[in-house]
Amino acid sequence: MSTLHPSGAGQTTAYCVVLTTVSTAQQADDLARQIIEARLGACVQIETIRSIYRWQGALCDEPEHRLSIKTRQAKFAALEQFIRVRHSYETPELVQIPITAGSAGYLQWLEDETNGETREDMQAKPPAPDLR
Repeated sequence: MSTLHPSGAGQTTAYCVVLTTVSTAQQADDLARQIIEARLGACVQIETIRSIYRWQGALCDEPEHRLSIKTRQAKFAALEQFIRVRHSYETPELVQIPITAGSAGYLQWLEDETNGETREDMQAKPPAPDLR
């Protein structure tokens, strides 16, 4: 049985879920892949939703695609900037929800996947010299 870390009221882990929405499935797919490639998230789930909201005085009823991004809280500022630069909305939804507990194995995987180098980082490095 997996252990949940931490437990207890008012405690949080170093992890969170960040929510944002986009207007098309293609935008959702593109943004999700870019987030994973940049190691700003370990997993992005995409759901088709319907949003009813008021924007600039008008009542709107629109299909959208919600991205639920699992990441570390320490990545939030970089993720927020990353999304803002690529987002088509004037005011994109950017909401951070703390993960208050989770299985140790899952949280370790999340940590591992949001650490380290991106593919671009690895390609930019010169090859290691052959020291034989």
